[in-house]
Amino acid sequence: MRLGTHSDDEFMQMLGRKNDAIQKSYHQRISNLVGTAPVKVMLGDSTVTEQKTFDPGQVSDFYEKVAKGLDGWSMQDVSTSNNEDVRRIFFKFERMIGNYLLSGHMSIQFHVLLYYKPDQRVIDCQKELSEIVDVTKDKEQQMANMSDQFVLNKLKEIGYRDFDNQNLFEIFYKDDKFREETYRKIMNDSNVDFQSLSKKKAELFDELDSLLLETYSIAPVLIDDTRLVTGEEGCLFTIDIEFVKKSKEGIFDPKKMSRGVKSEIMENLDVLLARVDSC
Repeated sequence: MRLGTHSDDEFMQMLGRKNDAIQKSYHQRISNLVGTAPVKVMLGDSTVTEQKTFDPGQVSDFYEKVAKGLDGWSMQDVSTSNNEDVRRIFFKFERMIGNYLLSGHMSIQFHVLLYYKPDQRVIDCQKELSEIVDVTKDKEQQMANMSDQFVLNKLKEIGYRDFDNQNLFEIFYKDDKFREETYRKIMNDSNVDFQSLSKKKAELFDELDSLLLETYSIAPVLIDDTRLVTGEEGCLFTIDIEFVKKSKEGIFDPKKMSRGVKSEIMENLDVLLARVDSC
């Protein structure tokens, strides 16, 4: 049973008000933690501009602090999930009180935008890559023309006159010596070390990746599970109570709860509220 949902039961109404108080405090804390600050970034065309971002690490630290004060609760580690440009930081915790399981979930969901660091090396890498592409493009066309003629001449020398693409494939597949000689001749005549250029290109791309800068965007609003699943930005806080016997049951009669169980549930929610307020 989700706290905060409509109920005619007086105790569940009390829990709902307690849940609202925790949720309000949580929302305020998250809103403060995801305040944005400007940062200089570089676009793909080398334009330097300003982008607003926040520090997700502060939210993770907040969850860790809340967790440290929840004595007697079982909890998962604060975790981060990635789904393309959407990222989520979440924290789940639970506690058995009599035959009732009290479980909570805190999370934020935000978008990740990639830019380059405003570094001259980004421009240099892009320039070097452009030069490599230009060189290899021209030489590859020259090699294609040269290799076609070379293959034709060699095939005529060894007695082939009429052949189609299938015959040519079979010759290259079966005749290792001919294939290697053809490749060596073409590479020698190209005057370009394609292997070194390919290696250099991979190194430049790796260096550009290292110069990427992540920025983070979030709308500091409360969202529900459905909006979380659909990838909306925001923060989520929920508390559920389930009756546990042989299995978990989300629907139960609160009037069957003992006074002790009800009192302990309220006390634990008070502790949770104090943790959220103080962290």
